[in-house]
Amino acid sequence: MAEIVEAVLRRDRWIAAGGIALLVLMAWGWLLAGAGMGMSAVDMTRMVYGDHSVMGANAMPEPSWDIAYWTLMFSMWWVMMAAMMLPSAAPTILLAAAVNRKANPDSSPFGKTNQFMLGYLLAWGGFSLLATAAQWALEHAGLLSSMTMNATHRWLGGGLLLAAAVWQFTPLKQVCLRHCRSPIEFLVTRRSNGPVLMGIEHGGWCLGCCWFLMALLFVGGVMNLFWIAGLSVFVLLEKVLPRGRGMGYLLGAVLAVTGIMLLA
Repeated sequence: MAEIVEAVLRRDRWIAAGGIALLVLMAWGWLLAGAGMGMSAVDMTRMVYGDHSVMGANAMPEPSWDIAYWTLMFSMWWVMMAAMMLPSAAPTILLAAAVNRKANPDSSPFGKTNQFMLGYLLAWGGFSLLATAAQWALEHAGLLSSMTMNATHRWLGGGLLLAAAVWQFTPLKQVCLRHCRSPIEFLVTRRSNGPVLMGIEHGGWCLGCCWFLMALLFVGGVMNLFWIAGLSVFVLLEKVLPRGRGMGYLLGAVLAVTGIMLLA
């Protein structure tokens, strides 16, 4: 029996893949349920597109930015980032598991994969805190709807679209994307830093690659399922497809045209 258990546990990459999939499904499930907002994400998406018939007894009250609401918004952003970014980070997380297993074949099952993923999520937790603060500032400035959580002024929406378009073509974006697409050198040379710090560092590279795309949620609606799903799919394809870099340039052009049209 002990040999069977050990044989199963040594398939840590499969177990890690299952754990990532379960975590992503749980995150998406919580988002679809409304992330504690008192209204499902489907209804909030309908409101973004002008269907206010969903408002009624279950409509969200005007938010008061107390500590409870800050915590709720931070949790919503962090879980959303996990749902959106973990699928594209899964290949690197599984590659880290393989590197750990090869370097330490007699180490405990699962290696340091869970700690690496924790570090990755901590990096996006930092972004989520900044995004929550930005949401608070934009709402208080009257530039973001407190109900639908999307831009209420074309200058904000158009400006974010143009800024994201420019970012797609910057050298720093390309460096970060190159790291995310080919992380093997990083995983081998940074092993001495420990799995948590490695995860944070890799998360930092992903932040550099994708943070402006995540900011576009303020344009389409923070809880707009079409924007959440669309950005998630694009981030995944940009990182894993052979021509993902070209897709990034194409998106940049589309964002630029859309931003100009919105401002005009």
